[in-house]
Amino acid sequence: MTVPAPDAPALPAAAAPASALFTDLYELTMLQAYVENGLTDPATFSLFVRHLPERRNLLLACGLDDVLAYLETVRFTDDSLAYLASLGRFGDRFLGWLRDFRFTGDVHAVPEGTPVFANEPILEITAPLAEAQLAETFVVNQIHLQTTLASKAVRVVTAARGRPVVDFGARRIHGTDAALKAARAFHIAGVAATSNVLAGRVYGLPVTGTMAHSFVQACGSELDAFRAFVRLYPDTVLLVDTYDTLRGVSRVCALARELGAAFRVRAVRLDSGDLLELSRRARTMLDAAGLGRVGIFASSSLDEDAIDDLLNRGAPIDGFGVGTKMGVSEDAPSLDVVYKLCAYAGEGRLKLSTGKPVLPGRKQVFRIEADGRAVGDVIGRADETPEGRPLLEPVMLGGRRTAAGTRTAEDARTCAADELSRLPGPVRDLAPATPPYRVRISDPLRAYRDDVIRKVSG
Repeated sequence: MTVPAPDAPALPAAAAPASALFTDLYELTMLQAYVENGLTDPATFSLFVRHLPERRNLLLACGLDDVLAYLETVRFTDDSLAYLASLGRFGDRFLGWLRDFRFTGDVHAVPEGTPVFANEPILEITAPLAEAQLAETFVVNQIHLQTTLASKAVRVVTAARGRPVVDFGARRIHGTDAALKAARAFHIAGVAATSNVLAGRVYGLPVTGTMAHSFVQACGSELDAFRAFVRLYPDTVLLVDTYDTLRGVSRVCALARELGAAFRVRAVRLDSGDLLELSRRARTMLDAAGLGRVGIFASSSLDEDAIDDLLNRGAPIDGFGVGTKMGVSEDAPSLDVVYKLCAYAGEGRLKLSTGKPVLPGRKQVFRIEADGRAVGDVIGRADETPEGRPLLEPVMLGGRRTAAGTRTAEDARTCAADELSRLPGPVRDLAPATPPYRVRISDPLRAYRDDVIRKVSG
């Protein structure tokens, strides 16, 4: 049964980090070197994914809200400064600088829920060099996790073809923080509800749940278990496979006869076995008992491929509970996401490392559309005005969020649905798109890159 999102507001800054010490040590050693050497001019760092994972036609940008919460609140407490002092690596002058640390920079980003592609900036941070550098570990961590999981969930939702998908992944996702952020990312991608109660409270998401086999096992019989549960939750979903799935369905039919008009069970849940055959036979039994309105909900190691196969073969399943394989993005659990310096002191910066290029300067992504349908993207310089809809927008200026930086998870969910609908059909499909979505570099950015290469190679 699904409990809708409550009217109570989400908890403010619920996902803000507990400590500024969530960073790699080299960030802090570089910060001290920057400060001691007077490297304090403005810098721009760009976050992007170098390559799409295999079988991914797109990524769904996610995690920005946590990034902005971090930048607003990151502070070095007395306790954290004492710990840093104990390492023997940092001088008093630098520790004093950290004591006064506040982020004062700007962030330009695509809205959460925007489909993005390889090498396109998801966000760019411009701030005094040390401020922008410190953000790296947390920013990459949050954008990586949430974009990975939102991108997987989009595929699961696509496979379900309009049937509701429920997040059942909390218990096997890699840690409580990841499970919390995952539920939000899944919601943005179109997942209908989550079993994670804390995520419901924190983000205002619909929460849902059925029953476990243990409840059936604890009762005297399966039918007794169904009776007891329905007395408390009349419109529930009954789990029917504890002992024998089809016998479980027959007992639901018996309970319906017993309760008559008071029977309000919404669905039966299949959680093991041959889901195609069992769903067909369960549907036949329910219909024969006059229970055509009782749906069939399926779970059990599902992912987009399993769901797509079931529906292609005509399985009469009305909704899906998806756990581990979506919760850890089993087939593509990581992205080649990086956060790289691309401008300092008013000049473009890049890398020429083999296979790891960086485009210099602040950038913009322009989405080219025809008749309301996206046909390709152009990565250009931030001050260009070519044809196309610019995707990156100012979400933080001077260390404070703009209106665009205060969008909710519900706003992001709406954005995702709209932006995905604009993409070509093959790009939204599960199979690799042929040809893939086109992304090119603008002529001015290409010329600027070549100029910067000449300067650093001279």
